[in-house]
Amino acid sequence: MMQGLTMKSLRSHYSLIPLFISVGAGSVFAAYYLARLALKNPDATWDKKNNPYPWTRIKPNENIKFYAPGGIDFAKLKSNRPEL
Repeated sequence: MMQGLTMKSLRSHYSLIPLFISVGAGSVFAAYYLARLALKNPDATWDKKNNPYPWTRIKPNENIKFYAPGGIDFAKLKSNRPEL
């Protein structure tokens, strides 16, 4: 096995530990983000027969953004369009 990939060799190459931690954390975040996109995104549909247009189910005051930097409270916004 390559040096730095076992616990014994990591003790002598301790500077690799932050690298493994950051790569592991980045991989976990990337997997979480892909799962969130697949499950929560209104553009993604898993059942086209029962829900062919999932983006029409979004309410006007519903927040679907991952991050809203302006601090907008979407529950207090009024609708810009007539009710469907």
